[in-house]
Amino acid sequence: MAERVRVREITNDEGQRLLRIVRRSSGSVVTWRRAQMVLLSAQAMDVGQIAKVAFTSEDRVREVLHNFNDDGFESLYPKYSGGRPPTFTLPQRREIKKIALSRPTDHDLPFSTWSLAKLADFLVAEGVVDDISHEGLRALLREEGVSFQAIKTFKVSNDPDFEAKKNRVLELYEIADGTREPGLGDPTVIFCMDEFGPLNLQPHPGRQWAPVAAGKGSSHAPRRRRRRATYNRPNGVRHLLAAYDLSRDRLYGHIKTRKGRVEFLAFCRYLRSLYPPEVRIGIVLDNFSPHLSTKKDQRVGNWARANNVELAYVPFYASWLNRIEAQFTALRYFALDGTDHPSHHEQARMIRRYIAWRNRNAHDKHLRELVKRANVA
Repeated sequence: MAERVRVREITNDEGQRLLRIVRRSSGSVVTWRRAQMVLLSAQAMDVGQIAKVAFTSEDRVREVLHNFNDDGFESLYPKYSGGRPPTFTLPQRREIKKIALSRPTDHDLPFSTWSLAKLADFLVAEGVVDDISHEGLRALLREEGVSFQAIKTFKVSNDPDFEAKKNRVLELYEIADGTREPGLGDPTVIFCMDEFGPLNLQPHPGRQWAPVAAGKGSSHAPRRRRRRATYNRPNGVRHLLAAYDLSRDRLYGHIKTRKGRVEFLAFCRYLRSLYPPEVRIGIVLDNFSPHLSTKKDQRVGNWARANNVELAYVPFYASWLNRIEAQFTALRYFALDGTDHPSHHEQARMIRRYIAWRNRNAHDKHLRELVKRANVA
C-alpha cells in the first residue's frame, strides 16, 4: 500500500504563518487555498477529507502537499511572469457574473450567499479563472452592474424548472445586450413586462429642498411642505401595465382600471404593433394568472403562437430577474414620491409625462445610477 501523503513536520512559527495567511481576507485566492490545504494536513486531516473541505480533487491536494514539502512557503505563491494583471476575457466575465447571480446551493455548496472570498475560491476551483483577488473580483462585478445588496423579502422558489427558466431569461438578456447571437427561432427584440400598482390616491412620502432655519416655523408658514396624515380612497385604484424594450431602451405604459387577461392581451397587441410581424419578439414576465394559459382559457398561448411571440416566464418567487423592476424603482422616485394627487386623471398624467421624459433622457446620469442600483439581472 502506498504511503499516505502528508505535509512534513512544521514548526510553531510556520503554523502561525499559515494561520495568518488563511485568516487574511485579501491577497491571492490561490495562496489562500494552498495554505488552507497545508494547514489542514498539519492538523492530521487526510487527503480525502481535505479535498472535500477545499472542494477540489485529491490529486490537487497531493500536488500542493508535495510542493510544500519540497519548496516550503515559496510553493504557496503563484509564479507569474510579471507585467499588468491578467485581463479577463468576455466569456470569463459572463461566467463570473452568472455564478455571482446564482445561489451557492445551486452548486451543491452549504452556503446561503456568496461572500467575495467564497466566490473567488469557487471560481478558481472550477477553473473559470486561474486566480483573482477579492478586490479585483469586487471591481469586476461592479463593472458588470452587480453589487452586494440586502434582501428585503426572501422567498425560496419552489419552481421545479427554476434553472431552465432562469437560464432562458438570461439568454434573452444576452441577446438583447448583444453578447449572444440569436439562434434559430430566438427572438431578436426583448421586452420586460409587468404591472405596477395599485395606484391609490394617497399622499406618498418623499423628500424636498427646504430652507435651513432654527425651529420648526409657524403653523401658518411651515418651514417645509407637509403631507396629509389621514385620507380615504373613495375613487378606487388604477393599474399601470408597463413594458421595457431592452433593444431601444424605451419604456411603454398603459393605465387601466383592471389588470385582467383582456387588458393584458390588449397591451401585448400594442407591443406587437411596435415591430413588423416578421420580427420575432420575446416578452419576459412573471406568473401572474392573467399572463398564463389555462385549460379553460388558451387565449394567451394561442395569441403568442399566432403572432410570432415567445413568452419567457421567470421562475416562481423570482421577480428580481425581471429588469423592469428597476424601471419601476425610478418611476416611483421621479414621479410619485412626495406627491398627493387629487384625482386619478392627474396621477395618470404625471406618470405619462414621466415616461415621455424618461424615453427622451434615457442617458440621464441620475436616472441610470438609480436603475443600476436597483437592477440585479
